[in-house]
Amino acid sequence: MILGAVLAGGQSSRFGSDKALAQWGGRSLLSRAVETLSGLSDAVVIVGRESGEETGDTPCIPDWPKADMGPLGGIAGALSHAATHHFTSVITCGVDSAELPKNLAELLAEPPAYLESQPVIGHWKSDAASTVQAILQSEGRHSMIALAQATNARAVKLADIPANINTPADLAAVEKRNGI
Repeated sequence: MILGAVLAGGQSSRFGSDKALAQWGGRSLLSRAVETLSGLSDAVVIVGRESGEETGDTPCIPDWPKADMGPLGGIAGALSHAATHHFTSVITCGVDSAELPKNLAELLAEPPAYLESQPVIGHWKSDAASTVQAILQSEGRHSMIALAQATNARAVKLADIPANINTPADLAAVEKRNGI
């Protein structure tokens, strides 16, 4: 079974407000990310938020080992949850990942794999929980690339790079591109 995990624990400092709740075409970025992963996985969780009420019944789980550890903290939380709930792998994306390719599941099949342009968008084996935890507890680099290297993940190159919404201007550009 595959768990989908929306990483939504960031501080949105460049965005200026809660990015997860930012509206794109009348829907929050969070609800869009949950919907996207729902089509690729058997269940979805929101990582790093206490509430996902705008998404219905989507469960929220904490980052590991604590908040503010960046994307690796969200992935560690998701992998730990997946391992204890009998999921074999986890597909991850940031709440700010937009315009993901329709064939994302095919591109990331056979985990571990990630999008080279946005390593937070990836497919990880649940047994990598201990690997990401070790990275977070180490003095070394706490980066997505460190996780990719430690798990021998395959980098997937795309011709059309998905949008990464970090500022209101980024969101406006995505809306303009999509005629919204």
